[in-house]
Amino acid sequence: MSKIVVPLASGFEEIEAVSIIDVCRRAGIDVIVAGVEGWEVLGANKIEIKCDSLFENIDFESVDMIVLPGGFGGTEILSKNHLVQSTLKNFKADGKYIGAICAAPIALEKAGVLNQNFTCYPSCEEYIRIDGYDKNKKVVLDGKVITSRGPATAICFGLEIVKLLEGKEMYETLKGGLLADFC
Repeated sequence: MSKIVVPLASGFEEIEAVSIIDVCRRAGIDVIVAGVEGWEVLGANKIEIKCDSLFENIDFESVDMIVLPGGFGGTEILSKNHLVQSTLKNFKADGKYIGAICAAPIALEKAGVLNQNFTCYPSCEEYIRIDGYDKNKKVVLDGKVITSRGPATAICFGLEIVKLLEGKEMYETLKGGLLADFC
């Protein structure tokens, strides 16, 4: 069974986090929701999520992928948190998958792990770079780094993570069951 970590920091985008968690768990992926600042994290729209673990307590050796939800407040914290930034660098060095949606590719760029081609929430590319930014695709995979645009693309993003970690058959089954023909 594949395992991913979804780190949450105050101001995260709830639709993105919950969609990623839900879609991946439906596929049988072990998803650990990890609080960067504590066990309970308040999202951008004042929805509080109780985490499975603290980020600092995760054994990352057994984790296949780290996936950052967006939200400007949460992204700012993830961009400045030393442990999150060093974990991203370690995942890149170890050839593991890294994902980010919405504003969160800013945190990947800060860590120096964002590959050439990416997408993000419109206007966030100004904090990253224009070169390599694709404003038309819902999801961009470049090597082992996968990015997506924002709240409305979160299900497609989750499905692409499923395809990477669990295969095309599980992806197709789940896509059909979710009625996600828009992905």
